[in-house]
Amino acid sequence: MTTPLHASTSPEAPSAPVSETVAELVGRTLAELGAGHCFGVVGSGNFDVTNSLIRHGVPYTAARHEGGAATMADAFARMSGKVALLSVHQGCGLTNAATGIGEAAKSRTPLVVLAAETAGAAVKSNFAMDQPGLARSIGAVSERVHSAASAVADVVRAFRTAQNERRTVVLNLPLDVQTQQVPAPEQATRIDPPARVRPAVSSVDALADLILGARRPVFVAGRGGRYAREEILALAAHSGALVATSAVAKGLFAGEPFGLGISGGFSSPTTAELIAGADLIVGFGCALNMWTMRHGTLIGKNTAVVQVDVDDAALGANRPITLGVLGDAGATAAEVLAELKRRGAAPRPGYRTEEIRARIATSSRWQDVPIRDLYEAGENGSRRIDPRVLTSRINELLPPERVVAVDSGNFMGYPSQYLDVPDENGFCFTQAFQSIGLGLATAVGAALAQPRRLPVLGTGDGGFLMGISELETAVRLRLPLLCIVYNDAAYGAEVHHFAADKSVDVSTVTFPETDIAAIARGYGCQAITVRTPEDLAPLSAWAGSGPDRPLVIDAKIASDGGAWWLAEAFSGH
Repeated sequence: MTTPLHASTSPEAPSAPVSETVAELVGRTLAELGAGHCFGVVGSGNFDVTNSLIRHGVPYTAARHEGGAATMADAFARMSGKVALLSVHQGCGLTNAATGIGEAAKSRTPLVVLAAETAGAAVKSNFAMDQPGLARSIGAVSERVHSAASAVADVVRAFRTAQNERRTVVLNLPLDVQTQQVPAPEQATRIDPPARVRPAVSSVDALADLILGARRPVFVAGRGGRYAREEILALAAHSGALVATSAVAKGLFAGEPFGLGISGGFSSPTTAELIAGADLIVGFGCALNMWTMRHGTLIGKNTAVVQVDVDDAALGANRPITLGVLGDAGATAAEVLAELKRRGAAPRPGYRTEEIRARIATSSRWQDVPIRDLYEAGENGSRRIDPRVLTSRINELLPPERVVAVDSGNFMGYPSQYLDVPDENGFCFTQAFQSIGLGLATAVGAALAQPRRLPVLGTGDGGFLMGISELETAVRLRLPLLCIVYNDAAYGAEVHHFAADKSVDVSTVTFPETDIAAIARGYGCQAITVRTPEDLAPLSAWAGSGPDRPLVIDAKIASDGGAWWLAEAFSGH
């Protein structure tokens, strides 16, 4: 597969001029601090700062809507490990991006939003609004560049908060401040990453005691454990623990013989049974929320529950816990392992028996679970394909080096569990806000962060059509993006949830059949309509051709009567 041209970058960054405006200084400072990529929609208020970023070497991608740009930035930061930027116009540019910013904030994504802001005296401007209030209301940190004299310090403070605290920061840039001249430009101060939060000795001792007393431990890593793979695995091997992940960390333990896959609503029957059989569950950087623990049904009556997190407020926030450990996931795992060795505790088999290994190998993946084909006969003899059959076949046809993005909806478990990924940087799950329509932009941002992998999107027809403007962005960037559209001509989650009552009118969430393949061709994509497994034949040729434009699969799917994770999702509403 060829590496596509994603976005143009400027030549070598120019040196600081003798004098520059605040807008120019902000762009240069962010470049010096190491911002990874900027996404946005440019208007008059953010024109100069965006051009400054480009001049100083920060890659920029123009989206078709600020909401798409925000989600692209979120996905890029998640899959690259770098601080991403979002550039928006004052007022309406920021409100258009609000859902994507809220998703990033809820997910603790390191993102800086460069939001132009009306001048303090322009109270009658149509663009005037309480931008700091909006930012705070959706969970972001609000900052502002106050003056030419404080500009560098203001930018550094915002960037440090994003990078070191893993927060989404809205940095407001008042128009009158942007035009101020900076007579003697400063250089940005280098920001070193923070030292890992080491757990207290008493916490290390307590967790070591619990591990030594456990016969069937299970470790579940979440977003906060994505950078602690080796430390967690080393402790698991010594403790005899099985390992699993929350949905957002899928792929972290790919290839591990005692890896269970995703814990929660997407768990296979074998995975769910083994987690529920644990006598100790340790969450490393994992919220252990209703999704990951199936509203507590994966926790046995007498199971000890430990939560390790760098945020004190997160400990026990979703359920009662036996022990809360304030500490970095990797540092905690390493220090507990050292404590076990200091005590002379030899490695133990624990849950890692040959019988368990064989069960995991043969039945922990959904691909290993037998299914009854749900295909439906439609009008004029047409068929609708079982989404499980569809996704399993696509998984076989695609190269293993891929990055999968998933939109929200009834369909979402199929790409989440039937598409394999090589590691934790192969799965991008923007679901904290549970908004549909973010999937396509997620896929674009993830593709730019992992340019040597085939980007794959799993989305419903509702979410795809909601965010379809960014299909032009994918075509313009020449992305080899595979879009799997699970098309049931409805907002399927609502249909299945409410249609159980036969007297309920679901016409508000059902739609006429849409030829999504034809629409995609209009954007410049290749496209196929799939009703049977045989209809997927063109996929192999496309994947093997070094594609430089998206392929959209308009999959006419059979009804699953409401996916198995759906009832759990609605029970939490």
